[in-house]
Amino acid sequence: MLSKRIFDIVCASIGLVVLAPLLLAVAAAIRFDSPGPVFFRQERVGRNGKLFRIFKFRTMRVDAEAKGQLTVGHDDRITRIGHVLRRCKADELPQLLNVVLGDMSLVGPRPEVPRYVAHYPAAVRAAVLSVPPGITDWASIRFKDENAMLAAAGDPERQYIEEVLPIKLGYYLRYVRERSLLMDLRIIFATLLEIFRPSRPSA
Repeated sequence: MLSKRIFDIVCASIGLVVLAPLLLAVAAAIRFDSPGPVFFRQERVGRNGKLFRIFKFRTMRVDAEAKGQLTVGHDDRITRIGHVLRRCKADELPQLLNVVLGDMSLVGPRPEVPRYVAHYPAAVRAAVLSVPPGITDWASIRFKDENAMLAAAGDPERQYIEEVLPIKLGYYLRYVRERSLLMDLRIIFATLLEIFRPSRPSA
């Protein structure tokens, strides 16, 4: 939808300008906190299966992916500033660049790494990848505390693939079927509310 693309470009561009001081401050904190680049870039699967590299603020040590692509609980690979950024989802802000570049939308199914897209059923994969991936969606809100939940699992990756991923795909399909500019606004508003709502304490 042309209106969605225009909305994305305008909002992402304004966001980058308004948030510039914060982005620079976060970048400086990351460089001061641990050695390595400011940004973490990872290959994800985008619309129609096209691969792209997602921008995130680096929240882990530079060698982190050698130990797997899932992050669970208080992972010892996460840096001090990384814990803060993840808690308030500020590590996702550089994805506004992906939106401007056309790799992503503000709202849409979250882009996965190829490893997990391989587990999508064929028909579901075709539907989910028919729209641009997004910074946020209903699944992102539902699984805000996904890392903590997976930390309690005996086999986090198996639980992610067998239990979490199917639920996420259900949300993705719902978005594909019902997407509209009004829905995007609802999801953005719900995301902002969830970011500023304190996490529930663990039982």
